[in-house]
Amino acid sequence: MENIIHETQESFYQYIERVAAGSQTIADYLREDKIGEAIELIVQFSEGMGWLTKVVELMENHKYTIDINFSNINPFLHEINDGIERQDYVIVADMFEYEIQPFFEEAKKKRFRMIEEDPH
Repeated sequence: MENIIHETQESFYQYIERVAAGSQTIADYLREDKIGEAIELIVQFSEGMGWLTKVVELMENHKYTIDINFSNINPFLHEINDGIERQDYVIVADMFEYEIQPFFEEAKKKRFRMIEEDPH
């Protein structure tokens, strides 16, 4: 079981790295009017967010924690959705470049750690 836990954590770290880089790619595609490619990556980003959140939950079930609060980016995700609906790709690009990417750049520094058992 420990092996699966550590492999999952490694996959989590690698995915965080890709999201940080991919956020800039999304912003660039939107600014270069490659809307289809950008939307495809946004869909992958959205699915990935679900996976990352699930990993954090599963790790907590196995007594691991990480200092990343994905709910902090929820307001930006709402703005991204609104921007896509309005076809305001400038705002969407800005969200990915100036909000999402820095969040994941910071998240790259974080690591899972064991939750200390409360002796009482």
